[in-house]
Amino acid sequence: MSSPINISAPGKVSYSSLSVSPSATFHSPPASQGQSFMASNLAHRAAPKHLKPFNTEDIKILLLENVNQTGQDILKGQGYQVEFQKASLPEDQLIEKIRDVHVIGIRSKTKLTAKVLAEAKNLLVVGCFCIGTNQVDLDYAAKHGIAVFNSPFANSRSVAELVIAEIITLARQLGDRSNEMHRGTWNKVSNKCWEIRGKTLGIVGYGHIGSQLSVLAEAMGMVVIYYDVVTLMAIGSARQVPSLDDLLQQADFVTLHVPETPETKNMISAKQFEKMKSGAYLINASRGTVVDIPALIKASRAGKIAGAALDVFPNEPAGNGDYFNAELNTWGDDLRSLSNLILTPHIGGSTEEAQRAIGVEVADALVRYINQGITLGSVNLPEVNMRSLTLDEPNHARIIYIHRNVPGVLRKVNEILADHNVDKQISDSKGDIAYLMADVSAVKPEDIKDIRDNLDALSSRVLTRILY
Repeated sequence: MSSPINISAPGKVSYSSLSVSPSATFHSPPASQGQSFMASNLAHRAAPKHLKPFNTEDIKILLLENVNQTGQDILKGQGYQVEFQKASLPEDQLIEKIRDVHVIGIRSKTKLTAKVLAEAKNLLVVGCFCIGTNQVDLDYAAKHGIAVFNSPFANSRSVAELVIAEIITLARQLGDRSNEMHRGTWNKVSNKCWEIRGKTLGIVGYGHIGSQLSVLAEAMGMVVIYYDVVTLMAIGSARQVPSLDDLLQQADFVTLHVPETPETKNMISAKQFEKMKSGAYLINASRGTVVDIPALIKASRAGKIAGAALDVFPNEPAGNGDYFNAELNTWGDDLRSLSNLILTPHIGGSTEEAQRAIGVEVADALVRYINQGITLGSVNLPEVNMRSLTLDEPNHARIIYIHRNVPGVLRKVNEILADHNVDKQISDSKGDIAYLMADVSAVKPEDIKDIRDNLDALSSRVLTRILY
């Protein structure tokens, strides 16, 4: 099985050749010579065989938006072809690039719409090196067998710390004082400058970021309330309130940590500003569409809002430069004219620690999926895991069959595999899509081709992959 064979299906690229993984290290306490021999033998038997059924240099990866070096290093270390670009691409250039790649890594600016994905004939997987995945048409990707992974945890602390910094900065009007000093003006005032101790923080969205923020805020003496669409256990002394209106009426500081969905579009608009305390503050580090910016401008000018911090905007530039202007967002000049307003360029998760962690988490997920078909952490396909094959299982193949979730599929798949020894098999579904993995022993290259051809002929097929 050492020589490659071409068993690819039309419209998708697949590769087959055998490669051996690095040996695993077996850790054990001091033992006798006999025990040491047994440990050594077990170490050999347990050593996983990484499934790389292709010439790794044939796997093409495109990384956009300055994906962290840690992620690049992991992918390059596998031998893949990795192309790196610092910025996102306009749609026409993105379509041209995506036609040839098997993997694409993006952050929040790149839009992988159905139109773009329809051109990605070889694409197996998308890595979102960020928390959100709203920039990807997840439904289209799933229906075409394209897995999508993200990093839901890695930058939570960075965002939470930024929000704490913004709460203090707004309460003390530090942004205005700093700007005045830069202009040469000394303006020492205490009017409407506050300590945050004892003030009420209202967190909208009590997920990974919201709950971490809750802990930090309580440690600084704040009273924490939160609103979420599901009932969640409070951390510390935080308290869940039954509605968004309840939160707005009680909070001195309102901070938003929700995804971009039709339900969250303009979640904070004129009616919500009216319900907030006079002199309250608003912070948005979630998605730019969550806040109605013209309504915020009006509430600020009327004195209803004492200050705001915005890290995200409805329209954001594709790269760094002098692009945040009225041409990008018509209300840009009016927004910049407000006092006690913090504007930052979507840097909530932009710390060295967060980006390194995201690079590792997403790149590792991509490698697991490419090499072994494991979907743990996928946001659009069923999460399926299977024990790795070992070095003692050299003539095995891993069958991966992504298919429409319709009756009778498993029976037909098992009929195709009936003449082979199926060592283990697992299947799960998510909505209209199902994901099946099966490890088959004692297979020959001609067996693999027959299995693939028969699976590809099924009407339920979305994508067939065979790894060995």
